[in-house]
Amino acid sequence: MKGFVRRTALALVCILWMSPGVLAAEELIPVGEVIGIELADGSVTVAAYDEQLGNTAKAAGLQIGDMILSVNDKKVTCAQDVRSALERADGVVDLSVVRDGKEKRVRMNPQVTAEGPKLGIYLKQGITGVGTVTWFDPESGSFGALGHGVNRQDGSLLEMDTGIAYRATVQSVKKGAVGEPGQLMGAMTDQVPVGELLKNTGCGIFGKTQTGWNGMAVPVASAEEIKTGPAVIRSTVTDSRVQEYSVEILKIYPNTDSSGRNMLLKVTDPALLTATGGIVQGMSGSPLVQDGKLIGAVTHVLVNDPTMGYGIFIENMLEAAG
Repeated sequence: MKGFVRRTALALVCILWMSPGVLAAEELIPVGEVIGIELADGSVTVAAYDEQLGNTAKAAGLQIGDMILSVNDKKVTCAQDVRSALERADGVVDLSVVRDGKEKRVRMNPQVTAEGPKLGIYLKQGITGVGTVTWFDPESGSFGALGHGVNRQDGSLLEMDTGIAYRATVQSVKKGAVGEPGQLMGAMTDQVPVGELLKNTGCGIFGKTQTGWNGMAVPVASAEEIKTGPAVIRSTVTDSRVQEYSVEILKIYPNTDSSGRNMLLKVTDPALLTATGGIVQGMSGSPLVQDGKLIGAVTHVLVNDPTMGYGIFIENMLEAAG
């Protein structure tokens, strides 16, 4: 890849049973719809300061992104654990948090409110975000999304306990620019889950659904069938409407790369370039179709050229799903 700077960004935004038979699927529906995802891993993180009560937390040294391990030496694994610990506390509380990989202690006085003692922060359980569904197998109810794993802040793969997928819509788009990846700003449209997430792997997240997605199933291509040249990407960049856009497969890499960089591609469709500037975060998982066959999914964007990015072979996603 001489001539290209290998700075890339995952094309993802910062939320039953997997059938082993999915590997044998000869046809799958290339979806391209955005979903909201929630992955729980037993962690509780400071997501934001409360507008009215947040000054106390700031003054005490509590920072956004801090992962709370314990309150007064009581281990916490969810937001309710934190609330319960505050209710039991008598005045000052000691928080054990992880910041930049190091454990720190924060001491502060919760603020007394009509709803009970509060730290003046919003908490996030696990990881939430927006991504794109790559494929759906109507026979098994299985589906795959993202084309890459969901990672912790330190870059390690998140070991999920449970996961849920929700239907979502794109509310706005931050266009990509050189040196700054763009992003789809999405919101969940239904509090009823569309599916359960069962696996978080380096090649995507996978789950099961009882409702699924509509569309025409197409054959699944092997890595040997994929070639350089024109292809299309199915993606949602406006509301909840899936559209097809033209891309060019520039280079194919040996099927030994498990990082989701099996194909180098370039967006050539004027409509997509106008709407997003190319590939943006939240589009990860957008299915790639060539010659009527599902060949893979978009996974990364080149930070120094948002019109270009990487894709994963569909056979790698299916192997990880199984």
